[in-house]
Amino acid sequence: MNADTLIRIFTIIAPLSLASFGGASSIYAPMQHEVVDIEKWITAREFLDLFAISRAMPGPGSLFCTLVGWQVAGLAGAIIASIAIYLPSSLVVYGVGHVWSRHRGKRWHNALEKGLNPLGAGLLFAGVVTLAKLASDGFLPIAIIGVVCALNVWKPKIHPVIFLISGGALCYGAYAFA
Repeated sequence: MNADTLIRIFTIIAPLSLASFGGASSIYAPMQHEVVDIEKWITAREFLDLFAISRAMPGPGSLFCTLVGWQVAGLAGAIIASIAIYLPSSLVVYGVGHVWSRHRGKRWHNALEKGLNPLGAGLLFAGVVTLAKLASDGFLPIAIIGVVCALNVWKPKIHPVIFLISGGALCYGAYAFA
């Protein structure tokens, strides 16, 4: 794998790391745009497959970036993608955390905190819309995405294990009958 590809992986993912308000699901739309539409490293179907694998694995959703790096450039790509998704945001959080805790309760602090909530929600919604567009080859995948999105917003009092098992069954059903 050439160094240009590894540098490009880093330059795509590192800025997304800084924009991942609300978790990795907020960067699925721009990630799909970069790796599928612009770079054409993977197909839309491969993107969905990597997403499904990352959601089935234990750990943070940002492992999705590691899988994309692996698919594009093997082990070196996975390492670069992992560094790119974790290092920039970790450094910013570390620095901002010190300032943030010193100013807790101040008027500007509360206003900024409330102002970032819609940003995170909007980025999350963009990720859901992107996944629905990619899964437009049938009703079942779109229905699954809609149900999971609705359950995450509604947050019913379901035991987490039941929620996990039902989600896995839905995903298996989508791939078995697609």
